[in-house]
Amino acid sequence: MLSSIIADFRIIFERDPAARNWLEVLFCYPGLQAIVLHRFAHRFYNFGVPFFPRLVSHIARFLTGIEIHPGAKIGTGVFIDHGMGVVIGETAEVGDYSLIYQGVTLGGTGKESGKRHPTVGTNVVVGAGAKVLGNLNIGNNVRIGAGSVVLRDVPSDCTVVGIPGRIVYQSGVRVNPLEHGNLPDSEGKVIRLLLDRIDALEQQVQQLQEDRLKERELVASKVSQSALENAYNASQICYLKDKEIEEFLGGTM
Repeated sequence: MLSSIIADFRIIFERDPAARNWLEVLFCYPGLQAIVLHRFAHRFYNFGVPFFPRLVSHIARFLTGIEIHPGAKIGTGVFIDHGMGVVIGETAEVGDYSLIYQGVTLGGTGKESGKRHPTVGTNVVVGAGAKVLGNLNIGNNVRIGAGSVVLRDVPSDCTVVGIPGRIVYQSGVRVNPLEHGNLPDSEGKVIRLLLDRIDALEQQVQQLQEDRLKERELVASKVSQSALENAYNASQICYLKDKEIEEFLGGTM
């Protein structure tokens, strides 16, 4: 247990540029304090001691704002950054050197018994406010974007974003675990592709209408010029590139 606590202490200096000295980390980092208290509570929990492990967990929650059930299994070198609002359930498992931000929930989905909380692999980054719910398996080197809600298993070496969480593979790309804000916008990409497709279809429809008008000009040569202009104006299409959509996409169109 002592070696795990030392690893928990050292990993903070590797992953938090704000960590400047050991005294500051020891007394001012609630994530470290919560994990240290949890390791003591977990030891008594495994020995079958009643009440006391939950009391230690409750005290840690009161002091740090981080709630870790004494039955949860926390690996070596896990860093809970800031940590306020983090909830880790009884049967949850967190792999070595994982990084968890504030507001994360590793919880269940009901009142079922047995294994009902997630199993998180090694070197996993769980962004702020993310929820991983149910008896899920999260692979190694996975990044879960901030605010995502994960309801299905996630293979190793990929990224999850959105509600519900969608998997975006990062094959062969080495990612810095601290760059949790540099995530692909899969929903925005799909919306842009759909808009491009609609825009192309609109252009095709406009071309067909122009060709049809030219045919009418040849057939009905006696139609007045004003009537042709009115028909042409009536056939114009309202493009999607208007102000509302540009604002929705952040002016990137």
